[in-house]
Amino acid sequence: MVESPPCPLCGETGTERYAEIRQGLYHRCRGCDLVWLDPSHRPDAVAERAFYATHENNPVDPGYRSFLDRLATPLARILAPGSVGLDYGCGPAPALAAMLRERGFTVDLYDPFFFPDNAKLRQRYDFVACSETAEHFHAPGREFARLDTLLRPGGWLGLMTALRPPREQFAGWHYVRDPTHVCFYSENTLHWLAQYLGWSCSRVGRDVTLFGKPHLTPAARPVMGNGA
Repeated sequence: MVESPPCPLCGETGTERYAEIRQGLYHRCRGCDLVWLDPSHRPDAVAERAFYATHENNPVDPGYRSFLDRLATPLARILAPGSVGLDYGCGPAPALAAMLRERGFTVDLYDPFFFPDNAKLRQRYDFVACSETAEHFHAPGREFARLDTLLRPGGWLGLMTALRPPREQFAGWHYVRDPTHVCFYSENTLHWLAQYLGWSCSRVGRDVTLFGKPHLTPAARPVMGNGA
């Protein structure tokens, strides 16, 4: 029997085996409700990058643009003209950044595989767009802490990730068929995250959430889970 490790988002040790299917063993946190793939079953960095390179995310494809517009439009509505942002985890074809630039915003790019410019991680932004990226986080606690530091007070995080279905539907869910998807969030997880970081949280679509960072910095918090 494999013992469930601490949660890589909140650090909670009260975790449980959630499912064991073809992709491997999954755990669930009883605290923040995150579900994650056991680290021993994740692809290595070479395999992960190779899989991303097979994605056909054409920035001019109307269907793909319509998909991304589910995040681009509500995010653009709340941003001040001329806002400067970061497309975090933009992948090899940063279509979302192009769509936001078309709306008059300045958008930098960061991706650990395709745009690994760490200088972008030392700046602060009016907004961060994170589309179809959070499910790839190996250490979500560290990643969301980083996203918080990237945002200026009063800034916005636009997050797009499919929310986990009921447990009985998990094994057949299309999201778990992608070997690079290793973290799965519920609405409870997103509300936990917002409460922990002191962000506002607004669901604006089936898979889209806007988080607002307050203008005043909250009191110091313990460090979230570091992952494995």
